[in-house]
Amino acid sequence: MGQPYHIRSFCSIQQETILLNGKPVFKSEQEDFGAFAKEAYQFLTIKYPKFFKMDHLSKLAFLTANLVLDKENITPDEPSNTALVFANSASSLDTDRKHQESIKNKDNYFPSPAIFVYTLPNICLGEISIKYKLYTENSFFIFDSFQPQKLIAYTKGLLDSKKAENVLCGWVEFDGKTYKSFLYLVSAKGTLEHTEETILKLYNA
Repeated sequence: MGQPYHIRSFCSIQQETILLNGKPVFKSEQEDFGAFAKEAYQFLTIKYPKFFKMDHLSKLAFLTANLVLDKENITPDEPSNTALVFANSASSLDTDRKHQESIKNKDNYFPSPAIFVYTLPNICLGEISIKYKLYTENSFFIFDSFQPQKLIAYTKGLLDSKKAENVLCGWVEFDGKTYKSFLYLVSAKGTLEHTEETILKLYNA
């Protein structure tokens, strides 16, 4: 069994809506994700110009992480021992398609470095780490579907071994016009038990 861990805060983004700890904080009429993300960025008064150079997956992860970390007063001014453990099923497929489009025409071959940078799903972890000055472990797993038991096991290992004091973990998926993110912060203290039942309830809410 070992020490129990708890969820401190959680956030989800899907269908042009952002929920923080189960309560709506932003809703847009913009069906296009790029327009929605820009609107959310401005509404949340985030100051990180590099945001506009990110791919959609990174923007989705960045917005979700920003809400959770800021809610829990984890800021770059006071670097914390916070690890990142993310997962999805599509990897960076949305960006991979754009990269393929830029190189498939041999007569007009012009691969975009700006797109190529984001052809790995874990790049979004780097963007969050840079913004919040996180130097702890980070991992991005590819699963067929959302599997909370694997996130629980990996998170518990990090916390039990003292490699991290907090772990921001969850699911960040972007594929075409479909997207969903669900991230939550885990530590020794919190309001909800870090169990599969709790995670699935929050994820499906």
